[in-house]
Amino acid sequence: MPDISAVGILSKPGSSAAGKLVPQLLEWLEKRGVAIRYDSNTAVYAGVSNGLPREQVPDGVQLLIVLGGDGTLLAGARALGGRDVPIFAVNLGGLGFLTAITVDELFPELERAFRNEHRIAPRRMLHCELMRGDRVVAQYEALNDAVLTKAAMARMIDIETYVDAHFVCAYKADGLIVATPTGSTAYSLSAGGPIIFPSVDALCITPICPHTLTNRPVLVPGSSSIQLTNLAADSTYLTIDGQIGEPLAHGDRVICRASTHFVQLIRPPRMLFFDVLRAKLKWGER
Repeated sequence: MPDISAVGILSKPGSSAAGKLVPQLLEWLEKRGVAIRYDSNTAVYAGVSNGLPREQVPDGVQLLIVLGGDGTLLAGARALGGRDVPIFAVNLGGLGFLTAITVDELFPELERAFRNEHRIAPRRMLHCELMRGDRVVAQYEALNDAVLTKAAMARMIDIETYVDAHFVCAYKADGLIVATPTGSTAYSLSAGGPIIFPSVDALCITPICPHTLTNRPVLVPGSSSIQLTNLAADSTYLTIDGQIGEPLAHGDRVICRASTHFVQLIRPPRMLFFDVLRAKLKWGER
């Protein structure tokens, strides 16, 4: 990573922890002569009103600091828009599978990053296209998952699924998740999907409460193109990383494949993937 002369900061809204931390962080960076770009949430904590739109914060920076939880990190990953900028994610509370750096570790780990001694874990994103007829009407990049789900009070939905040119089945379920290895510890895990080691080149198709109980999660190669066709008359919704999305019409197709973009996550050198699982899932210690 090049020398750090400019840093971007994205913060979780309404966080008392961020309110205490942001002034300290700005002072630390200013003492080192680092240019700082931040979003409107961070500006509130700094007591100023010059915050930038989230998508503009990564412009020209060499490091993006995310203060919050996994949700803030997911939003930050999409805000990068393919820029090759490492994310320094600080967990301000909650489960935090991806935000592994604690508040106490913030400044020591920043020192390490500024000395170029940090460890980076690349995470491939998921590219999704929404097809309506022959037209691409929307495109999304997800770090965790793309989900087709029923709307409130709706019946089960029907989703015809292909992997490459191969018909998988017509799922009748509450929904269907296409998850990356990073997203395997998110919604897919709650729906009974497997935990996938981050470097495994695979995607996971996980049904949500399927009508046919033998419909189980399926792992497919990371090179696969997964096509989901909405056969429900209405009340089906596409959600990206649990944060953005849109309603689907009958016959809409969602095509998911591995993205060309990676998110570069800075990880504490002492904490490996299974350390995170033990800590977050309360697995037994030796």
